[in-house]
Amino acid sequence: MNILAATALALLLASASPFAAAQDAAVTPAKPVFDAELAKKTGADDYGMRRYVLVILKTGPTRVDDAEERKAMFAGHMANIQRLAKEGKLALAGPFMDKGGDWRGLFVFAVDDIDQAKALVATDPVIVKGEMVAEYHAWYGSAANMLVGELHDKVAKSSF
Repeated sequence: MNILAATALALLLASASPFAAAQDAAVTPAKPVFDAELAKKTGADDYGMRRYVLVILKTGPTRVDDAEERKAMFAGHMANIQRLAKEGKLALAGPFMDKGGDWRGLFVFAVDDIDQAKALVATDPVIVKGEMVAEYHAWYGSAANMLVGELHDKVAKSSF
């Protein structure tokens, strides 16, 4: 191989290397950088997880039929959800969309044990009135769930 051909081959290989590296980077996403401050804010353990209590709200023994009383009860329910979320105790909440079953809604509390969740649920008007009852489950999930409320505020045009 003459010197000109060797130089051309060397230049070709050198110019292909950045392209190959860029291709590898496109195929393999970069590992996220650990954010110690965010981990602390969300209560994350070394795996980025934390303890929660998942609460299934089910149809209770007492249906509140009076329209005004029902409206006030659900307004209080929504106010209670907002309060608990602002206090950092409620990570997620929402109703089940399938009709006809007895599962009405879900709470995911950022607490360590079921007794703490029971104390929080006892403050909700739908529980106090007997419209709903609660079923409790200890749960281990991503600490990133603690950011849902903050992100929700950025995507919601209106509130309840």
